[in-house]
Amino acid sequence: MKTSNQWILYFKENAKRQRIDWSLKAEISEKEIAAILSSLQAWQLGETSDGRHLLKAVTRYANQINDLAYIEATALFIKEEQKHGNNLGIYLDRIGKPRIKADLGDTLFRKVRYFNANMEIWTLTVTVVESTAQIFYQSMKDASNCKLLKQICTDILIDEAPHIEFQTERLSIIYNNKTALGKAISIKAYYLFYFSTACVVWMAHKKLFKAGGNTFRKYMIKMRYKYNRIINRVTANSAAFNNNAIAH
Repeated sequence: MKTSNQWILYFKENAKRQRIDWSLKAEISEKEIAAILSSLQAWQLGETSDGRHLLKAVTRYANQINDLAYIEATALFIKEEQKHGNNLGIYLDRIGKPRIKADLGDTLFRKVRYFNANMEIWTLTVTVVESTAQIFYQSMKDASNCKLLKQICTDILIDEAPHIEFQTERLSIIYNNKTALGKAISIKAYYLFYFSTACVVWMAHKKLFKAGGNTFRKYMIKMRYKYNRIINRVTANSAAFNNNAIAH
């Protein structure tokens, strides 16, 4: 597991990497646009969140556990997400399509975030969204022959794996501080929340997922694989924490 300071170094170094050739033209067919546009617009809006409610929850949590570096690490994580939104926005501009200012799914998600101050729920929510994002952006990449869009999606996909690691490590820390009963309850809650959210995302963006070659069954198989990896890592980290505690 990385420390918060190690994550700060990672995010700062990753910000220096430029993987997109912006000299490429946005060459995409009308058929491809029809398949991906609404999802592209909605996801672009979601990626542009200022993250102030998350940072508020993180600041409270970081002060409680005396890990102030986690605040900066999370701020850099948010900045990286905003980079994704900005890149998607530039692509929309280039194909002459508007950046939307409101979306039902995004509005509901923002309402949930607004009232949430629980770090565990925040971390779990972001982990689920990042998991669906991996399938979302791979689907978008596969749904178009546009080289520029493919590079934008590849750049995001490269970032998403460490994002899930960042959130999973934090979830494991929170999980480890629970009692045995609390852990058992949490695992059940994680499962219900993860797959309920996965279904909501499918319903909102199934046109895009299908355009990228995913049936609902394929999508859920991928989500289950991701869920198992996340939970195995959370519980494995928990076991490691306990072994270290016994050793000392």
